[in-house]
Amino acid sequence: MTDIAIVYHSGYGHTQRVAQAVAEGANAAVIAIDADGNLPEGGWETLAAAKLIVFGAPTYMGAPSWQFKKFADASSKVWFVQGWKDKLFAGFTNSATMNGDKFATIAYFWQLAMQHGGLWAGLGIVPSNKKESSRDSLNYVGGFGGLMTTSPADASPAEIPAGDLQTARAFGERLQGALKLLA
Repeated sequence: MTDIAIVYHSGYGHTQRVAQAVAEGANAAVIAIDADGNLPEGGWETLAAAKLIVFGAPTYMGAPSWQFKKFADASSKVWFVQGWKDKLFAGFTNSATMNGDKFATIAYFWQLAMQHGGLWAGLGIVPSNKKESSRDSLNYVGGFGGLMTTSPADASPAEIPAGDLQTARAFGERLQGALKLLA
């Protein structure tokens, strides 16, 4: 059992690849929300045991996928008994454009964490916003409140920019370190 659990939905595989990179950096358990918006067997128990929960979903039409929202609604049973109170939370999203209203998805995750009485961990990596920066630089997309990545609409999951995957791993490492601050 790990102290960090990543619960995510991925429609086309891009968000799954980002989840895997975050998990590599964080040594985290990964829980995929299926196409019907349900967790696999043992998913709720893994989240209950985790000290840090990471939310992940693609940004579709300026918000997380409906499958993630179904999971969020189902978490009201946990909310009712304050089962996630004082846990640490974080989040990530992916969309096809550089902006794509990704921050609205991060804000959704933050609000969900606050509803559960949680604490929030942001990205903690300054953006690569200088002339020498490239698409493969860390945090090129420029997130602060959470990890934001971009996959062109015609790109396969294998074509996610290397800098975004490196940023995802670094985010996972930051989250692993954040747990030590709570100990």
